[in-house]
Amino acid sequence: MKKKAVINDTPVCQVRMQAISDTMSILSGKWKFHILGTLIEGTKLGFMDLLREIDGIGSKMLSKELQDLEMNHLISRTVMDTKPITVEYAITEYGATLSPLINELAQWGIDYRNSIHR
Repeated sequence: MKKKAVINDTPVCQVRMQAISDTMSILSGKWKFHILGTLIEGTKLGFMDLLREIDGIGSKMLSKELQDLEMNHLISRTVMDTKPITVEYAITEYGATLSPLINELAQWGIDYRNSIHR
């Protein structure tokens, strides 16, 4: 017989857990934080620039992750009227709200590495 959850029983906690689930769904994957962290630095970057900047990602995966981030309004995609056509990606105003979260994750990672390499 399965026990009833005690911690997630309150409406406030259920809303919080759903919000965490939604956030993890939008930001899941190995590369989204890398892409967002790169674009949050305040520059617009082309596809090839992002590909060079994010070590280890392939072009197919970068394309998919950029589409997901654009669909969720975290980045914008601008097609330039040039020959050949170029595309620039930038963080949106809403995407920039993730900056404190990304900075905290980065700091946690720095602290963690320092603690295990002592």
